[in-house]
Amino acid sequence: MPEARVTAVVGVGAGLGAALARRFAAGYAVALIAREKEKLDALAKEIAETGGRALVVPADVSKADEIRDAFTRIQRELGDVDVLLYNAAMRPFGRLMDTKPSTFENTWRVNAFGAFLSAQAVVPAMLAKGDGVILFTGATAGTKPFATSAAFGPAKFAMRGLAQVMARDLGPQGIHVAYVNIDGAIDMPFIWKLRPNLTKDDMLNPAAIAESYWHLAHQDRSAWTHELDVRPFKEAF
Repeated sequence: MPEARVTAVVGVGAGLGAALARRFAAGYAVALIAREKEKLDALAKEIAETGGRALVVPADVSKADEIRDAFTRIQRELGDVDVLLYNAAMRPFGRLMDTKPSTFENTWRVNAFGAFLSAQAVVPAMLAKGDGVILFTGATAGTKPFATSAAFGPAKFAMRGLAQVMARDLGPQGIHVAYVNIDGAIDMPFIWKLRPNLTKDDMLNPAAIAESYWHLAHQDRSAWTHELDVRPFKEAF
């Protein structure tokens, strides 16, 4: 029998994914899903040292069979997923004629197709309980993409559309679905390399974003939020 409620974090990197895992490990057993096992192992060890429980589940979320196998293992070793945090992302830059068809397809697979398959993996058990939470990590590209988001924009639009469809379908059945628009740069190593001119005030703190996810996941069902914007106080919008 599982010892605790279960959160699956899909897309665990050095920024928001790790912050989500740390935050939800305070009240759940967490499954850590991403491609790089060594980094997942290090985070799982950190969580264990603070008294939490983490299961490392290496998987490439662009591949349907790996997603299926990942959630089969989670169910077997931890139990049914109570909270799904879909944070996987592929963010190429490029205008229409700069974007390869393979890049367009892979971006869609990671951002939208993986979200679809992950949701299908956890929803049946949630429906059986009449309870569950699914939160998607979105981006401004899902509402107002740049010209250089020829692959990323459509992928995030698809994810946002999926979230809206699921909210209308599953909400009345007890499953809280929400899309979180991350409007700005997240404070993480990749961003520091990409945009070294930014200061911490220009960026979102991953732990602060994770706190917003925690709040969403524990809202009273009489006042659910289905879309949430988070951005630094200096961000223009």
